Amino acid sequence: MFELFKAGGPLMWIILICSLVALTIVFERLLTLRKKQVAPASLRQQVLDLVRTGRVTKEKIDVIRQHSPLGAVFASGLDNLPYGADSMREGLEEAGKQVVHRLGRYLNTLGTIASITPLIGLLGTVIGMIKVFTAITASGVGDPTVLSGGISEALITTAAGLSVGIPCLMFYRHFRGRINELAVLLEENALALLDTQKA
Repeated sequence: MFELFKAGGPLMWIILICSLVALTIVFERLLTLRKKQVAPASLRQQVLDLVRTGRVTKEKIDVIRQHSPLGAVFASGLDNLPYGADSMREGLEEAGKQVVHRLGRYLNTLGTIASITPLIGLLGTVIGMIKVFTAITASGVGDPTVLSGGISEALITTAAGLSVGIPCLMFYRHFRGRINELAVLLEENALALLDTQKA
């Protein structure tokens, strides 16, 4: 395996580093973007009960804020509870934007890796073909072993670049979709809190 890696040339090291960074991001986002992690089911009812019974205090708001991303949204609304529904709505919207932005952390890096690794593989292909034509110029086409090094380097880097880029693109799209779903869930919960002021 290492011989295959070495045969791909120096660009394989860049592809390897990209793959390790991407793997770290994927595992971190898989853990972070779980529904129960972002918007625990029990938190909504706890907050609504606090508001309905008038037991909202600064200490309880701070606890809710530290609880989860949904807790941060709720806390922002509760901070504005004494100032009426319009102030609550503004607080909830602002906190929601910040939370959704944080949920997308590292995804630009993952998307960049998905885009550049196939291009790095393509660059390896070009470099490999340059070596092939240089060998042909120097030795002619009589000896196939002279050509095989450049051709194998071209094919290996291309395959490696695509092998990293394709899964990265799949995970990037998956995480974008999940963030959109979570944003809708956060909005539903925020509206439920806002409705307590209309009742």
